[in-house]
Amino acid sequence: MKKFFIGLLVLCMNVTSFAQDPEFTQFYANPIYLNPAMAGTHGCPRLNLNYRNQWPSISGAFVTNSISYDQFVNVLQGGVALMVTNDMAGKNTLNWTTINLAYSYHLQVSRKFTMLFGAQAGWNQKFLDWSKLTFGDQIDPRRGFIYQTGDLPRGNFWNDGSSWGTKGFFDLSAGFVGYSENFYFGFAAKHLNTPEESLILNPDGESRLPMRFTGHVGANIEFGKGSQYQNVTSISPNVIYTYQDGFMQLNFGTYIKYGIFTAGAWWRARDAFILSVGVDAGTFRFGYSYDITISPLTNASGGSHELSMGFNFNCKEKPKKFRTISCPSF
Repeated sequence: MKKFFIGLLVLCMNVTSFAQDPEFTQFYANPIYLNPAMAGTHGCPRLNLNYRNQWPSISGAFVTNSISYDQFVNVLQGGVALMVTNDMAGKNTLNWTTINLAYSYHLQVSRKFTMLFGAQAGWNQKFLDWSKLTFGDQIDPRRGFIYQTGDLPRGNFWNDGSSWGTKGFFDLSAGFVGYSENFYFGFAAKHLNTPEESLILNPDGESRLPMRFTGHVGANIEFGKGSQYQNVTSISPNVIYTYQDGFMQLNFGTYIKYGIFTAGAWWRARDAFILSVGVDAGTFRFGYSYDITISPLTNASGGSHELSMGFNFNCKEKPKKFRTISCPSF
């Protein structure tokens, strides 16, 4: 029954029109994924790597990897970014790879306030291994999955007898961010062109990837700055709201930073309680978070593990009139 559940999960959540994007818990450790307007917000070149294993107790559930590079470019008056994301579901039954290019225009509205306007274009490639799917006509009431299915591959499958099907499509996203020294907010809209993503023939018509909307707001409050204390302590409360095709997600929590160490606690409404720890040494950053599932999947899912690493490089040419955003790294 576990094999059947995985097949059903993959079909329902990733092949039909109710598909949702991969999710990362360490939002600001993967800034380009959160909002393309975040490109170049560090100023100097930056490399981010992210890994997420969601529901590891369910064999082959969801494993997502992401790598991104971004920097501010003086001549463009903004930031540029390249991001590659890969999501595997059901022991690689469904594989989704995305390559994105982003540009963010940095507008200094006043001495203390900056606006960022980002646009992103990407190519998506989805693969489906039909041989790993299971169907109702394979089940014997007593002996389980013993029969061959009569449900044959249909749709965008190769004609060489392979069980692999593939679908490629172009994607557009946009967003904006506003920030001052201690406050920031933003909004991002992904899949603006609602691309057709179906891997199999759909008798009900096209299966389009629905638009995804994300709003985020936060602050950074410092204590001990300019005092006799060696390390500055700061707290950073944040709220992030996401909507996609009827699915809503509300996250709110806070980070506490002391010197190079950061700890955070988040609550994802009706789904999970999230704990995170991290170290930010300036040129290198590492973070770990764990999602404690509180939904009906509590006993079966095993939660979610997420790792992030970041590398900040020196600039060959210092950005002109540039101020970094104060949002947390984890």
